[in-house]
Amino acid sequence: MITSAFQATLVALMIGGIGVGAYLLNQPVKNSDSKTMNQPREEWATKLKPLNESPKRDDKVVLSDSEWQQELTPEQFKILRAQGTERPFCGAFYDNHKKGTYHCVGCDLPLFKSDAKFDSGTGWPSFFQPVEEKSVWYKEDFSHGMYRVEVLCARCDGHLGHVFPDGPAPSKLRFCINSECLTFEESK
Repeated sequence: MITSAFQATLVALMIGGIGVGAYLLNQPVKNSDSKTMNQPREEWATKLKPLNESPKRDDKVVLSDSEWQQELTPEQFKILRAQGTERPFCGAFYDNHKKGTYHCVGCDLPLFKSDAKFDSGTGWPSFFQPVEEKSVWYKEDFSHGMYRVEVLCARCDGHLGHVFPDGPAPSKLRFCINSECLTFEESK
């Protein structure tokens, strides 16, 4: 018989892509040379310069919730505008190996290139860097009783996922991104 405490733990592990990432945030992180980096998680996050408010842009896309609901599918709205997440290993781009560029589904801003994508084993598309630093912005996220760094689209402020300090070189970051937040433009 499964206890309710066990069920609650399983649900918590599935919310927001936190399963492996949340565990790893509380563990020493190994770099590609297998040396332990004993930096507190806040130190690595500080280097990303998390903000409390959206960066200013001339091309900013600002819509009301009802306007977003007309533009997006219910699942896209749940994730992009309400900070939800998709189930692991189910997203359209989780296992995509084509060459091209991933764009924001809300505003078409180029976010990640396929040459920065890697298989993290977490069940979500993972990248080690954005197309440009100005394509995304970061916000500290203390939800679900843990510390994470949220990744948002710099043009429309849509929630994309989270970034963790357990990725490959050169950045050693893992951008864990929801497929529902992305469109894909294949290289010609």
